[in-house]
Amino acid sequence: MAENTFQRREKKILFDASLAEPLRQRIEEYMNADPYNKNGKPYTICNLYFDNEHNDVIRNSVQLPKFKEKLRLRSYGTPGPDDKVFLEIKKKLNGIGTKRRAKLKLSEVYDFLEERKYPQDTKYINTQVLREIDYYLSHTPVEPVAYVSYQRFAYYGKEDPKFRVTFDFDIISRRHDLSLESGRYGEPLLPPDIALMEVKFAGAVPLWFVKIMNEFGLSFHTFSKIGTDLKKTVLKNNGIDEFLLTGFL
Repeated sequence: MAENTFQRREKKILFDASLAEPLRQRIEEYMNADPYNKNGKPYTICNLYFDNEHNDVIRNSVQLPKFKEKLRLRSYGTPGPDDKVFLEIKKKLNGIGTKRRAKLKLSEVYDFLEERKYPQDTKYINTQVLREIDYYLSHTPVEPVAYVSYQRFAYYGKEDPKFRVTFDFDIISRRHDLSLESGRYGEPLLPPDIALMEVKFAGAVPLWFVKIMNEFGLSFHTFSKIGTDLKKTVLKNNGIDEFLLTGFL
């Protein structure tokens, strides 16, 4: 499968952040750190999520329908106009997710989103993905609604490189100043003592990982970063504690 296309299942685990270091040590017995985690440090992911003014895409997504799709713009760190970013369309059918992404300059992404201007010099796969996104936008008009960023440690299996585990910390979001180049700032998405693990796999979760889950008392959760951001926003607008996230935790 091309590096621009990813197909897999994905499970989420919310856990006590104090367990992160011993968990990572145990996992490193079976997994290699992602090359982006240089010198044992996390790397930064920044995202813009797209929706309409009623948040229909996000509201539909958190209802766990059989099929859903969404558009996202991702960068690694804060980009400038000439830096490469990823415009991604994510789909999920019966629990199996597919992500297709075009790697473009940030300025080229803006030209495409605003004017449907295709880059002159781009790879064939990028053009194919952009056509798919163009079609999506033709029947689902959306615009940036939320910025979500976090620090990530990522691992891939020593025996099965398609098995991936990521640890996300310091997750923040905002619903204003919606541009990646504005930099990383916002409000905490989760309480400081909670971290997020994502488990991504093509077939089944390895037995060794299930044993580690049992060892640390972990279980899978239904959780969405952008869904939690929306609920947090609704709660805040109604004067309710922003960390009352029942239904997402």
